[in-house]
Amino acid sequence: MRAITQHTYGTADVLTLEDVPTPDIGATDVLVRVHAAGVDRGMWHLMTGLPYPTRLAFGLRKPRHPIPGMDVAGIVEAVGRDVTRFTEGDAVFGVGQGTWADLVAIDQDRVAAVPRGVDMLAAGALAVSGSTALQAVEDHGHVQAGDRVLVLGASGGVGSYAVQVARAHDAHVTGTASTGKLDLVRDLGADQVIDHRVADPLAEADRYDVIIDTGGNRRLRDLRHALRPTGTLVIVGGEGGGRLIGGLDRQLRAVLTSAFTRQRLVTFVATEDADHLERLADLVEAGHVTPRVGRVFPLEEAAEAMRLLEAGQARGKLVLAVAGAQSGTGCPMTSQSTGSVPACRGGSTRLRL
Repeated sequence: MRAITQHTYGTADVLTLEDVPTPDIGATDVLVRVHAAGVDRGMWHLMTGLPYPTRLAFGLRKPRHPIPGMDVAGIVEAVGRDVTRFTEGDAVFGVGQGTWADLVAIDQDRVAAVPRGVDMLAAGALAVSGSTALQAVEDHGHVQAGDRVLVLGASGGVGSYAVQVARAHDAHVTGTASTGKLDLVRDLGADQVIDHRVADPLAEADRYDVIIDTGGNRRLRDLRHALRPTGTLVIVGGEGGGRLIGGLDRQLRAVLTSAFTRQRLVTFVATEDADHLERLADLVEAGHVTPRVGRVFPLEEAAEAMRLLEAGQARGKLVLAVAGAQSGTGCPMTSQSTGSVPACRGGSTRLRL
């Protein structure tokens, strides 16, 4: 089968398309024919091996698992002998390992049925970022109706879902983005949108009940100042801080500081399970959450997708179209896109399901 592989850490140039063996499936695994796979900032960290503590879990000198990718949507082709939740032909989405390939084996408890009315491209952008945002807003932010919520990085993968999930809880949501992405954040349902290049969202007169910081690098002191005395800060990842520790020091300081203040300062590692995926699917089917696909690239152009992500030019979630994808440049999608993939100059990325 085809797969994107990387045999060393580095820039997008380390990503290559190769023929690799079809994965074996375990007793509780499903073998999924991949139709779409998401591209996000987490994949950039695994590609570069930065910050260095990343390598403790994923390989010291080179990636332990040479096929990247976690987000997936596709069709079940085979099931392990102990699988009870799915059968051949089911359309599923979820979190796997090595999803930038034609086929991937995933434990049945890390996938869920694709929400009704959602196509494979949109489903491929849903699991990782959507589930992380869900946990940030509900499990850790404990957002309630009427709360004032600030989402830093509201146009990104996790941020775009966090805005929608918070609005589903009837919170008053403020989202930040750069000038060219303000319209996207408005479309997501944010009550207020702030251009972070023009104004400082942490300097607003009204303080927030909850701040969801999706991969930022703002100082803890400034974030705490923007919180109400009993408010909650949820740090989702972090950038900056150099190659050695990245943003990990800020997360550790937040946890330590939280022990000495009435404010809750938390960070977390997202849980990858069917319970959260099914909760997310419920929100999608109820119309509260819509996957926002930014651009779609065929599998063989995964490196180009990563370069676009690294340049900060992505609007919404980037997706690799795998099954039936043809060569061509990445196709722009509309902010509301959950339908078929439009043809675009330089090639097509239509799916043939």
